[in-house]
Amino acid sequence: MGDIAIQVSNLTKLYGKTLAVDRINFEVKKGEIFGFLGPNGAGKTTTQRILTGIIKANSGTVSIMGLNIETESFYAKRQIGVVPEIANVYIDLSAWNNLMLIGSLYGLSKKNRIAKAEELLKLFNLYERKDEKTKTFSKGMKQRLLLAMALMSEPKVLFLDEPTSGLDVQSCRLIREKILEFNRHDMSIFLTTHNITEADQMCNRVAIVNHGKIAVIDTPEKLKKEFQFMQVIEVLFNKEIQNKRELEKMRGISKIQKVNDKFKIYTDDTDCLIREIINFSHREKLKIISLNTLAPNLEEVFLKIVEEHKSG
Repeated sequence: MGDIAIQVSNLTKLYGKTLAVDRINFEVKKGEIFGFLGPNGAGKTTTQRILTGIIKANSGTVSIMGLNIETESFYAKRQIGVVPEIANVYIDLSAWNNLMLIGSLYGLSKKNRIAKAEELLKLFNLYERKDEKTKTFSKGMKQRLLLAMALMSEPKVLFLDEPTSGLDVQSCRLIREKILEFNRHDMSIFLTTHNITEADQMCNRVAIVNHGKIAVIDTPEKLKKEFQFMQVIEVLFNKEIQNKRELEKMRGISKIQKVNDKFKIYTDDTDCLIREIINFSHREKLKIISLNTLAPNLEEVFLKIVEEHKSG
């Protein structure tokens, strides 16, 4: 357990006859950002609620920094900070008093509470409004305050559930920057998100979960390389194509999409398809304005894995 922040073994959760989490196993290394991705109803939130000790599993074990979340709950929970998807700041308290309350719950001395609150409010650009009741705060401000509250105890492991969902661009950027900064100081981060681009940019590894089971765990780069057969050719012709059926008949096409004035053509044979496109343009008396080869992005890989896991 020396280099493991979170250890999950055979975790199972039932709601009546519905199997929400199905005997999953994974580990999160110390100092990494671990993404937990999946469609709605896949079991992501249930898993995170078990990992943070909010609900109990039917079977299996969870260890946080080597401490069992059920049998050593008090000590395990002192290792973690949690930012839920829905901001649950105390709206009738000021930002300052929200932090003071959390600090006292964690047993921080008054001196440490004050020092930590000042540091975090300045870090998240909230210090000038520290004495205002948070009912007046925007969603982005509440989310930044929630992150500050989760950090009052200087947790070893930070759990984030959709931390940038529905936020303005400025708040999203600030929160992502701070998450990466905390991670550089050896904080382990468990990120549950629907934002595939966010996971691609931030995570060392991701787990893709569907129907309560983990379909795959790997780095974003390795997953994209594994799905190189999903290469995309993006082509723009000089005018509208009259004979679209001929375009669809080209060899090497697995899927074709019209995106604005361009065609995105998926293939497992890039060389063959490029030759077919050139021949097609000659036959149809078209000019190729632009032609780009695109590697698969993590969103396309995610959709493919979920689709395969569902049909399997």
